[in-house]
Amino acid sequence: MIMATRITNQKLSKSSRAWMREHLDDHFVKKAQKEGYRARAAYKLLEIQEKYKLIKPGMTVVDLGAAPGSWSQIAGKLVGSKGLVIASDILEMDALPDVTFLQGDFREEEVFEKLLNILNGRQVDVVISDMAPNTSGNRAVDQPRQIYLCELALDFAQKVLGPNGQFVVKVFQGSGFDEFRKQVVDTFQVLKTIKPEASRARSKEVFLIGQRRKSG
Repeated sequence: MIMATRITNQKLSKSSRAWMREHLDDHFVKKAQKEGYRARAAYKLLEIQEKYKLIKPGMTVVDLGAAPGSWSQIAGKLVGSKGLVIASDILEMDALPDVTFLQGDFREEEVFEKLLNILNGRQVDVVISDMAPNTSGNRAVDQPRQIYLCELALDFAQKVLGPNGQFVVKVFQGSGFDEFRKQVVDTFQVLKTIKPEASRARSKEVFLIGQRRKSG
């Protein structure tokens, strides 16, 4: 038993070292460091924005699960001083220009009420979510957790988006994906699916983009 445990720990250590090497050698990691973005995930939203022009000056955007803030960085620049970006996360996040940070769980009534107070009657134009759970390595456990986060993000979007509002959410392909995709189809007039170049090839992630929220 002791020998087996040592071998397992060695494998985990090698796996961690391999991940670290890949991360440090990653083109988008280096690019993010050079261009001042907080994470390589910035380039996923940049590609989505380039293709679909979802975020425009003066808009109101809510970024769910925002930390460390690379998506909020982009959204803040795009909406400008006349727009509003609310970044929400249970984790702390360093301040960003043109971004209002709300720490807490957006599912909780108190946090949701604070968000409504920040909006002060403004209609939300875009809800974006790059949320993912802490993974265990067991897809039978991780996949339902990720789909649950997607469902929470969609439920939030349904509450705050105005007519023609838009939604961007990261989803892992697998069990529950088709059912969640149908929920997005039922909510929006147009559905787009994209796997940005910055998504790692082995990753099961794709991004669903709901455009023009249906009324009623």
